[in-house]
Amino acid sequence: MSIDRVATNSQSQYMLAQIAQAEQAMTKSQEQVASGKVSSDYAGIGAKTSALEAARASAARAGAYQANTSAASNQVDLQDTELTQLSSVAQQLQQALTTAVGNNDATGLMQQVQSIFDQASQILNSKDANGNYLFGGDKDNTPPFNVTSLSQLSGLSDVSQAFSNGTQKKSVMVADGQSVQIGVLASDIGTQLMQTLKDVATFSTSSNGNFNTTLTGAQSSFLTSEIPVAQQAATGLNTATAANGYVSNQLSDASDQQQALSTLYQGFVSNIEDVDMGTAVTQLNENQTALQAALQVTAQLGQISLLNYLPTTGG
Repeated sequence: MSIDRVATNSQSQYMLAQIAQAEQAMTKSQEQVASGKVSSDYAGIGAKTSALEAARASAARAGAYQANTSAASNQVDLQDTELTQLSSVAQQLQQALTTAVGNNDATGLMQQVQSIFDQASQILNSKDANGNYLFGGDKDNTPPFNVTSLSQLSGLSDVSQAFSNGTQKKSVMVADGQSVQIGVLASDIGTQLMQTLKDVATFSTSSNGNFNTTLTGAQSSFLTSEIPVAQQAATGLNTATAANGYVSNQLSDASDQQQALSTLYQGFVSNIEDVDMGTAVTQLNENQTALQAALQVTAQLGQISLLNYLPTTGG
């Protein structure tokens, strides 16, 4: 008669189930430690899946707004540089007229006016990093200032004919339902200055023109009347520069808010899908210990038989 092992089939099945469970727990812990994530699929996330996806979508949206705002800030910074230079050019014109009247001497005045026209034309037709005309509005692929010479400007019936920019100023979305107007139109910043240059150039070719070392009464009177006009142009450009600075501050505030939201949403995502590494390592060690114990117990059960419990007899 054979002697059967004490361990029953049900005990073996139970221990095998315990081993499988321990192996599964250890595998999960190993994956978490290796990836830093709670789970590699939605099944492991469970009921938090919808919250995770909502947080991810919100973080992505905040990131997109932040990228748009950054690009807009670059344009506004470039606009600030060009507006500051254009304001300086207008001040040069005011100073040139004031000096000519003050000294009763217009020698070199038209050379200065020509230089100011050239500088202003270049600024009005400046481009951004993408090659688009900075002050073109919704027509940023066309030079917003279309006059190429002072004489051509003088020959226009109206200074508005010198501008070909669009009518819509560029805007950027910085949040859901919130946009900031960042664009500046060449006609808005250049009309007054170009009108003054046109008036001076037109007068210089008239019968009362031909500026020379000594001003005539008509010349002095004309130049004196143009000084406050040039000053208004410079003041208007200073105002436009200040308004552009306000837009820059708006974009900076929006960027700060976007960064805060992005950090917040990324925190939500991390709280759901990232594991606490210290806890995960501890759990891995515990699962390894549990698996080892289950294996040892199973091995011991497999070696037990009735012979272990029968009394030994003498010879």
